[in-house]
Amino acid sequence: MDLRIDRGDPMPLAEQVAAEIRRAIADGEAGPGDRLPLAKDLAAVMGVNKNTVFRALHLLRDEGLLEFRRGHGITVAGTPERSILLTQVRNLVRSARHYGYKKSDLVAMIEAVR
Repeated sequence: MDLRIDRGDPMPLAEQVAAEIRRAIADGEAGPGDRLPLAKDLAAVMGVNKNTVFRALHLLRDEGLLEFRRGHGITVAGTPERSILLTQVRNLVRSARHYGYKKSDLVAMIEAVR
């Protein structure tokens, strides 16, 4: 993967790393099921601290783009489109809970949408 960061960019480094990995996946440099290089290797290539890479990887895991599995490393779990959709679903579930709706209520609402 061709990953670059811009130290002059005001965006935090971890977010830049995450954005570069998202772009690489969107460009087909890594696809679902592919293993990512080790965090220490990504850090060395990008010239950042390993902890910065870990923060980026955790962001992408939380988005549903990456999967962490013991003994299998970090693999691509989906596409950026899936990641965006999963974020929207999480926001929907959070809003539904805030307004007192149960999972079954939310599922019924989704099924009623045509």
